[in-house]
Amino acid sequence: MAAAALDLEKLRMAGAGMAIAVLTSGGDAQGMNAAVRAVTRMGIYVGAKVFLIYEGYEGLVEGGENIKQANWLSVSNIIQLGGTIIGSARCKAFTTREGRLRAARNLVQHGITNLCVIGGDGSLTGANIFRTEWGGLLEELVRDGQISEDVAKEYCHLNIVGLVGSIDNDFCGTDMTIGTDSALHRIMEVIDAITTTAQSHQRTFVLEVMGRHCGYLALVSGLASGADWLFIPESPPEDGWEDLMCERLGETRSRGSRLNIIIIAEGAIDRNGKPISSNYVKDLVVRRLGFDTRVTVLGHVQRGGTPSAFDRVLSSKMGMEAVMALLEATPDTPACVVSLSGNQSVRLPLMECVQVTKDVQKAMDEKRFEEAIQLRGRSFENNWNIYKLLAHQKPAQEKSPFSLAILNVGAPAAGMNAAVRSAVRIGICQGHTMYVVNDGFEGLSKGQIREVGWHDVAGWLGRGGSMLGTKRTLPKTCMEKIVENVRKFNIQALLVIGGFEAYEGVLQLVEARGQYEELCIIMCVIPATISNNVPGTDFSLGSDTAVNAAMESCDRIKQSASGTKRRVFIVETMGGYCGYLSTVTGIAVGADAAYVYEDPFTIHDLKANVEHLTDKMKTDIQRGLVLRNEKCHEHYTTEFLYNLYSSEGKGIFDCRINVLGHLQQGGAPTPFDRNYSTKLGVKAVLWMSEKLQEVYRKGRVFANSADSACVIGLRKKVVAFSPVTELKKVTDFEHRLPQEQWWLNLRLMLKMLANYQISLTEYISGKMEHVTRRTLSIEKGF
Repeated sequence: MAAAALDLEKLRMAGAGMAIAVLTSGGDAQGMNAAVRAVTRMGIYVGAKVFLIYEGYEGLVEGGENIKQANWLSVSNIIQLGGTIIGSARCKAFTTREGRLRAARNLVQHGITNLCVIGGDGSLTGANIFRTEWGGLLEELVRDGQISEDVAKEYCHLNIVGLVGSIDNDFCGTDMTIGTDSALHRIMEVIDAITTTAQSHQRTFVLEVMGRHCGYLALVSGLASGADWLFIPESPPEDGWEDLMCERLGETRSRGSRLNIIIIAEGAIDRNGKPISSNYVKDLVVRRLGFDTRVTVLGHVQRGGTPSAFDRVLSSKMGMEAVMALLEATPDTPACVVSLSGNQSVRLPLMECVQVTKDVQKAMDEKRFEEAIQLRGRSFENNWNIYKLLAHQKPAQEKSPFSLAILNVGAPAAGMNAAVRSAVRIGICQGHTMYVVNDGFEGLSKGQIREVGWHDVAGWLGRGGSMLGTKRTLPKTCMEKIVENVRKFNIQALLVIGGFEAYEGVLQLVEARGQYEELCIIMCVIPATISNNVPGTDFSLGSDTAVNAAMESCDRIKQSASGTKRRVFIVETMGGYCGYLSTVTGIAVGADAAYVYEDPFTIHDLKANVEHLTDKMKTDIQRGLVLRNEKCHEHYTTEFLYNLYSSEGKGIFDCRINVLGHLQQGGAPTPFDRNYSTKLGVKAVLWMSEKLQEVYRKGRVFANSADSACVIGLRKKVVAFSPVTELKKVTDFEHRLPQEQWWLNLRLMLKMLANYQISLTEYISGKMEHVTRRTLSIEKGF
C-alpha cells in the first residue's frame, strides 16, 4: 500500500506547473465532448492546469474570454452530448502568420505550452505548423516588446498532441476516428427506417452519405445493410456500369425482392474522375427500369445526435492517453496523434499520418485506384472485398462434396442473424451444401435441419435476436441423437454461433470423438453473447449492441436524477459473472462506480463510495449513478446496496433501484455488430473450407487434431482461431469466464474519471508506432 500511495503522490505531481489547453476544430463529431472531458479530468488529476479554448483556432487567435481555466465540474454531464460544447469554427486568421503570432501571445500570457487539438487532418496539420514556428514566433514577440526575454526562455517549447475527430474516418493510420461509429449509427437508423417504407411501396432508394473524398461511411453502411449497389470514390465503377447496375437491380426484383437500396458516397466519381450524382443514378433507374425511385441525402443528420458507446469509450481512452503523451513529451519527440489499434492505445507521428492521407488523395487524383484502396488500410480493403462477395450471387465454380450445418446456441444476441447470413452465402459461393438448424443442439438432436439457399437469408442483416432460435441445451444430454443426425445428414462441418454454451458444447463434442467417429469433423465457434465472456476473443457479437442499450437507459436515468436533485440510482446490469457490460456502460455514462465480480470489493470500498457520493452532493452536481453487475457479489446484492446507500445517505441523498433486465438482449444490431458478424461469418467458413480440404481422404472427412475445432475471435489486432482444447486450460468453468480479461485495465479509467484517488501504475501507455505503406497492409481485425 505504501508503494501505491507513493506512486499516487508522484502521479498527482507529475503535471505540476504544466498548463494544458484543449480545443476542438474543423467539422464537429460526436464524442468530442467525451474527449474534452477526459483530457480535462486527466490533466487536473495529474496536477496540471487545464484551459478550455472556445470556438477552435478562432478562439486561440482572439484570446480574451475564449480561453478559460477549467475545473473538474466544468466538464460534468457532457459525455452524452453530441457536437462540441466548446464550439468549433473554421478559422482563416490562423492560416496566416500574424494570426499564429496572436495565438502564441495568448498562450504565453496564460503560461500554456501544451496543446491538445481535437479535429480533422487540416486542424492537426495547422497545429504542427504552429509548433514548428513557435520559436520564431516568440522571438518576434520579444522584438515587438510584447513579451520579455525571460518569458520567451521559460516557454521556449510547445508540445502538441492530436486526437482525430472526424466522422469520415479518412485519417490514415488510425483504425477509427472519433465520431465515425456514431455517424454509422445515424446512417443505419435511417436505412432501417427507409427499408420499411421501400418494402411497402416496392421502391428503389438512392441514399447519399457523407465522407468527403473517403468512402468509409458508404462502404460500411453498404456492408451493414446489404445494399444492392455501392459507389465509393476509391473504387469507381468500370465503364458501362450503368448497364450492369440496371441488370442487377432488375434481377433482384425478378427474384421477389420488393426493394433496392443504392448507397452513394458524396465524393463518388467514375473512372475518368467525373462526379456521379445521386440524381443521375435516380434518373437512370427510372428511365431504364421504370422503378419508383427516391433520393434521400442524409446530410448533417450524420454529424448529429448522441455519441455511441464506442465513441464515448474511444474518446475517453484517447483523451487520457493524450495527457500521458504530453507528460512524456520532450522537445525531440515528434508531434503525435493518439489512436486506437485493435483495443490498444498507440501514438503515431502526426506528419507521417498526414503524409499517407495526402498520398491516398494523390493516388485517386492520378487514377491509381487499386493503390488508393490499399493505402486506406487493410480493413478498408477487406470490407470492400467482402461487400463484393456477399452483395450478389455468383455461381460456384463447381459443387463441393461438403455439407456444413449452422446453429445458434445460448441466449439471443444481436448480430447472430448477420453471421448466419454471411456464412450461408459464402458457403454457397464455395459450392457447399448449407444446412441451418433450429433451436441449437436440441434441434440438432431432434433433426430440425433444413437446407438453405442464397435468398433464404435475405434481409437478415439488420434483425436482432436469433431467427434460427437458440437453446441452452448442451450436447451431453442428447449425444446419441446428435451423432445419429450428423450421420444421417452427412454433416462434415459445424458452425456454432453463440455464447459460453456454444464453446462448452463444442468442447463436449470434441471430447466425445473417442466414442463417436462421426464427430471427427471440422467445428468452429463464433462467440455471440451480450456478456462477452467467451474465451478466445476480446469481443463477442452482441456485446456492442447490449452496451448501447444499457447506455441509452442510463442516459435517461441520469436525466431523471438531474431533475430530482440529490438522488442516487443503483442500476443492475446483466452479464452473469462477467463485468464487461457494467464496466463499459459505466465509462460510457460517467458512472460513479461499477461493481463487478472480477474486481473484488469489501465493505470498506462500499463505505468509501458512499462517502464519495456524500461529498459529491455538496457540489453543484447533485446526482449519482452506481452500476452493479448481477452476480458481482453473493451477499452484497442490489437490495443490500440500496439499503446501505439509503441509510448512510439519509438526509443527504435518496436512492432508487433500476434493474435493466432483458432490454439489454434486444434491439437491432449496431453497425459494429453487423459488420463484425459479417466478417466473422465469412472468415469462419473460409477457414472451415480450408480445413475440410486438408482432412478429406478417399471421399470422407476425418478430423481429430486439436486445431480442427476452434473459436474464432478478435484478439488485440488480429482475427485468430484458438483450439477449444487449448482454451479449456484458461477457462474458469464455474463462473463461465476466461481467466484473463483485457478490459479490466479500463477500470482504472472509470475510477479516475469518477475522481477516485487511485494509482495509475498499472496504466499501460501507448507506444509510438510508425505509419508506412507496410504497416497499413497488416491485417487488422476490424
